[in-house]
Amino acid sequence: MDFELSEDQLALRQAAADLLDSACDLPRVRQVADGDEHLDRKLWQAMAEQGWAAVELADDQGGLGLGAVEVSILAEQVGRHLAPVPFLGTVLAVGALNAAASTPDSAHSSAPGGTAASAPAEAPASTLAGTTLAEWVARLSGGEAVGTVAWSQRVAALSATRATNSGAKDRAGQWYVSGRTDPVVYAPVADVVVAPALCEGEVALFALAPSTPPVGEPAMDRTRSLGRLVLEAEPAVRLGGEVMVERLLDRAATGLCAEMLGAAERVLHMTVDYAKDRVQFGRAIGSFQAVKHRCADMLVDVEGMRSAAYFAAWAVGAGDPDAAAASSTAKVWCSDASRRVMASALQVHGGIGFTWEHDLHLFVKRAQLDQLSFGDARAHRDRLAAILRPRAEAGLPVL
Repeated sequence: MDFELSEDQLALRQAAADLLDSACDLPRVRQVADGDEHLDRKLWQAMAEQGWAAVELADDQGGLGLGAVEVSILAEQVGRHLAPVPFLGTVLAVGALNAAASTPDSAHSSAPGGTAASAPAEAPASTLAGTTLAEWVARLSGGEAVGTVAWSQRVAALSATRATNSGAKDRAGQWYVSGRTDPVVYAPVADVVVAPALCEGEVALFALAPSTPPVGEPAMDRTRSLGRLVLEAEPAVRLGGEVMVERLLDRAATGLCAEMLGAAERVLHMTVDYAKDRVQFGRAIGSFQAVKHRCADMLVDVEGMRSAAYFAAWAVGAGDPDAAAASSTAKVWCSDASRRVMASALQVHGGIGFTWEHDLHLFVKRAQLDQLSFGDARAHRDRLAAILRPRAEAGLPVL
């Protein structure tokens, strides 16, 4: 089996790194972080022009026609450079809206791997804020609009949905979403929000264009804006049922794992370079055994993150039956490993690592938010147990 990236994937990674190396160095990240939006619109437009937001769209839609592994390659570079752009949220929104625009709602409950079981000759015409879903896909993938996903540890945080027509399952009818979300990355600048909500005893996926500004949140991560949506009968479009919600979680968790991997690897390199340069007792601190052990443990964690994240990306993209287990396993490992890597980096850097002037705190805070987003390690352990328990009870292998 070949576990290496293909030549095309390596070329994609290099092109992404070249763009971000030139347009998103850490001084630029700090400059954007001090702004109001915490969003580098110039960089986001440059990324959109290269097809980042349309990476999974077909060629005839102006996309790159690639998959989940390529999304993870790009997400890894976003995390490595702390890019202040809404990459993952927009890609997730594009995928959900595009699937709903071309597939009947019922198909989302049976198709493997996030693809439609069958496509109708003409999909239901749903509009969001006077714009069709297909038009929203074009705007989002072209960088003209920003998308995000409002995910809560408890789906009940979006507590009510209702339809005004007699057919409660009819996507052509008007739906309204009410509730209060957890803090949502880039909610203050998002044009489209994709969110799960309770709907007649089940969880469904909806898209909405918020008409009221979100409630601001303390800047836990200065490189991205945060806001909590407070929705009161907000008009929405139903995108799909519970299976589509689970697929969105798989894709989101996998993308975040790649972002955490990129940040952790960058921090590892920063830490090793510092250990070579910092002199204490007449010797570089990297020559001390305790520091060597810390750096070695960081490397083990980073490589473990790489294996888990990219296997999950492959499983999600290939529609593998174990995609959900793979994505939750990756989220558990990457969340825990990311925390250990950041803690070790702070220990090796010593006092300077805790200062506002050093760049390490930007990585630490962003990693902390990613560790919690779309379910923390504990939530994904519970999800993984729920996935594997029936297999164990039936006497089937869990791996």
